[in-house]
Amino acid sequence: MPELERAPSHDQSAILAAFDAARRATPRLPAIDIAQRLSISEGALQAARLGRDVIGLSLTPAELAARFHTLGRVKALTRSRHAVLEQQGECPALGGAPQAGLLLAPGGLDMRLLFAHWHWACLIRDTLPDAQGEAHERLSLQVFDRHGRALLKLFCLETWPGKGWPALESIGNAHPPVFTGTADPAPRPLPEAPGLADDWTRMRDVHQFFTLLRRHGLARHEANALMEGRFTRRLDATAVATALARAAERELPLMLFVASPGCVQIRTGRLPAPQRMRGWLNLFGEDFTLHLDDAAIASVWSVHKPNRDGGVTSLEAFDAQGELILQLYAERREGSGERGDWRDLLAELRDEEAVA
Repeated sequence: MPELERAPSHDQSAILAAFDAARRATPRLPAIDIAQRLSISEGALQAARLGRDVIGLSLTPAELAARFHTLGRVKALTRSRHAVLEQQGECPALGGAPQAGLLLAPGGLDMRLLFAHWHWACLIRDTLPDAQGEAHERLSLQVFDRHGRALLKLFCLETWPGKGWPALESIGNAHPPVFTGTADPAPRPLPEAPGLADDWTRMRDVHQFFTLLRRHGLARHEANALMEGRFTRRLDATAVATALARAAERELPLMLFVASPGCVQIRTGRLPAPQRMRGWLNLFGEDFTLHLDDAAIASVWSVHKPNRDGGVTSLEAFDAQGELILQLYAERREGSGERGDWRDLLAELRDEEAVA
């Protein structure tokens, strides 16, 4: 049975003291780093601040997401275990279905929201130094899953927050959430999946891939391994870094997908040249940033999926536990074929792998 994670009041005081000490020592230290030092989830850390600088929100996921477009200009942050994508802009109106929201804005704030994973949301007021060392308030809306893992963060970029922020604050509460512990799934031998190749061949839309995985009871990396040599090709772990660098050099527009369990955020467009800082690979664009811990990449796959327009091919990077870190596609409009220069780049990567 999962271990419950809700700090009693005396632990809350200790968490707050440790949080304040960490922020005094390193004012811009991310909350996730503080939580890791305390061996608690990020959600539990923020819940300990309820009644002080955090307000809980009791709206349903769809009700909450329907208000995103009222928040004005924001920075949206989504992270996988080893990649962080941040984009600036205004959220479009919510579309989609009750369990899967769509914020459709290719080239802007473009997200797929998986509401089944949304467990607790809150507003947070942090006091942080600006570039001149002056203290200023940072307002954010953050969503967590039942394990206290951050799914999506929206940071207010307006000098004066729009009406959406105080409207949310007015319906806030101080009810503490309950989180459960989590553990990586135990590794298992590669399962058999009779009929997988036939189902893969019959795909006519890339979104049918999720149904395919559920039907065969497979994780994404397992399906890739089973289809190796037919629809997939294993590449060197450096292939993603190489692809990003060459795409930037050639001004080849890509789609970058970074996903938490409850949000897939997509960046579409041309890329700046990658820069390495503190061991991470970074893309610093005018209105977006990608941080990639490429040292954590254990495997990279070139994955081809049939569709009505001749098929599309992605690069997919996984960590040692089989969790997806990052996906790359070529920019493509619905109904059009895949870019030839992207296919050329993928062919280069495959050829270089064969020579190595």
